[in-house]
Amino acid sequence: MRFLALLLLLLTLSGCATRRLPPYEKPLKRAHYQKVRTTAYTHTEKDHRRHQNRNALGTPLRHDGVVHSAAADWARWPAGTQFRILGWEGPIWEVDDYGWALAGTNTIDLYFPTKRAMREWGVRRVEIEILHWGDHRRSERILKPRRKHKHVRRMLKEIREFY
Repeated sequence: MRFLALLLLLLTLSGCATRRLPPYEKPLKRAHYQKVRTTAYTHTEKDHRRHQNRNALGTPLRHDGVVHSAAADWARWPAGTQFRILGWEGPIWEVDDYGWALAGTNTIDLYFPTKRAMREWGVRRVEIEILHWGDHRRSERILKPRRKHKHVRRMLKEIREFY
C-alpha cells in the first residue's frame, strides 16, 4: 500500500514538472485591427486562486468603469496594450496579465469577475481595434525576474526576436 502511495505521489510530482506549453502559433501581423480568439477567466478559478484578484503587474484585476483587465502573450500584446472589441459597445480592455496557456498563442483572455460571466463569454473569435500598443521594454523588465517559468522564457525569447 505504501508503495502505491509513493508511486502515485511521484507520478503527480513528475506530471507537474513536465507540464507542456500550448502549441506554438505563428504571431499575427502587428496591425491596428486584428481578428483574435478570445477566452475568459476569473480570479476564482483554481489556477488563479493563489494570485487572488491580482494581475501580473501586482495591481487588482479590473472589471468596472471604463477599462477592464485582459491577459495575453506579452511578446504579441505587451503590457499596457489597450484595445476594444469591434461590434460590441463594451469597455476598453488593457493587457495587464499573462498566463501559461497564452504563451506563444494568438489568444487574449478577458477577465470577468464571476464564473457565470466567464462561462457566458466562453470562446469567441472577434475583431479588435488596438487603441494603444504597450511597451515591450517594460514587459521584458517585468518578465526577466520570472524567467524560471517556461511560459515566461517563451515570451522573453519572442520579445528579443520581434523587437
